[in-house]
Amino acid sequence: MTARALIIGAPRSGSGKTSVTIGLLRAFQKRGVKVRGIKTGPDYIDPGFHEAATKLPGLNLDSWAMAPDLLRHLALEQAEDAELILIESAMGLFDGIPGEKNRSGAASDLARLFGLPVLLVLDVSGQSQTAAAVACGFMHYDPAVKIAACIMNRAGSERHKKLSGEAITAIGLPVVGTVLRDPTLTLPERHLGLVQASEHPEMDAHIDRLAGAMERSLDLDAIFAAARPFDMPAGSTEKALLPPGQRIALAEDAAFTFLYPHIKREWRAMGAEIIPFSPLADEAPPADCDICWLPGGYPELHAGRLASAKNFMTGIAQFAETKPVHGECGGYMVLGETLEDADGVTHAMTGLLSHATSFAKRKMNLGYRRVTLVGDGPLGADGEGVRGHEFHYASVVSKGTDAPFATIADGVGNDLGASGGRRGPVSGSFFHAIARN
Repeated sequence: MTARALIIGAPRSGSGKTSVTIGLLRAFQKRGVKVRGIKTGPDYIDPGFHEAATKLPGLNLDSWAMAPDLLRHLALEQAEDAELILIESAMGLFDGIPGEKNRSGAASDLARLFGLPVLLVLDVSGQSQTAAAVACGFMHYDPAVKIAACIMNRAGSERHKKLSGEAITAIGLPVVGTVLRDPTLTLPERHLGLVQASEHPEMDAHIDRLAGAMERSLDLDAIFAAARPFDMPAGSTEKALLPPGQRIALAEDAAFTFLYPHIKREWRAMGAEIIPFSPLADEAPPADCDICWLPGGYPELHAGRLASAKNFMTGIAQFAETKPVHGECGGYMVLGETLEDADGVTHAMTGLLSHATSFAKRKMNLGYRRVTLVGDGPLGADGEGVRGHEFHYASVVSKGTDAPFATIADGVGNDLGASGGRRGPVSGSFFHAIARN
């Protein structure tokens, strides 16, 4: 079976792509279509919504961080046994960073690489016929990116729908439906984006409401017909992150949630076992594992509980006496001496590294990162390169005395200096690894 695929794009963030995408995923599933979701870029939250809608694992495809061969491998893997793949764009369709062709991080890179059409979601609130000018710009901006059809989102009335729709149709772009403005369809947000699907009250019922809105408002047959066969040469896992051990103790609960689905999938495919444990439940990393991995998440929201989790604190310290422990972003914060929460309360953390962090002193750090490892460690050997990104509001308020984990540059190569810390078998930084360089 060759799956069909379609990219769902928009002019900007906040256009309603995620709500439309997860509504369509559930609506097609209710029709009996074997459908799966993909998110472009480094957003680690939205794949959870795709999974909630389909009950199947989501996936990130990032054209900056992942080499084309790895993109193809992961995409085809996601398409196995599927009839339809909906690929949700991050930000605006063409938004990326300058650099090598088709490695900007923009969803439009995938449209070119995979030869896929785009379903354009236009938030028409505050405009009517002008929406056609925006759509026209998308149609002609890049001849290699085909805009197949348009969804008008957040129309205020039937008259608004008619004015906008007729103008867009007149420029030759099919309109496959209009979703009227409805505040009850909005997903809640917080400082790192949408509240995660696993934390959303009555998530399944909300997705059903979204699916109902899509079924009433959109021509699902036309959307399916607009998709094109997901047919491409086989890729490879040459640039995938290698498993850091045979048995990996993975912190997994409301404080530790941000590990990319493709990383877990490829580690398992390479023969590794992933053993989850919950620091918030005061569980220690299992002693029979080879490495402990603390992913990113929201430790700043649970700092008090983590500080009082004595079994976890004692257990991870004992584990680190002889085996590697690595922390990414939130995990790195927990590896430090202290964490100051949003209320200014300072909580003792594991102290396995000597830095201190604060969520009270906020500064947004966001962007692609390329690291060069300093010393052998869980992400590779000394001098090897890894691509990924940072997205956090917490700040390091005391750098500590540890050796650096890596040197780091931004996505266009600007040197950002040393990153993170390394002490014995313990390492960490704010860097989220995605793939090998």
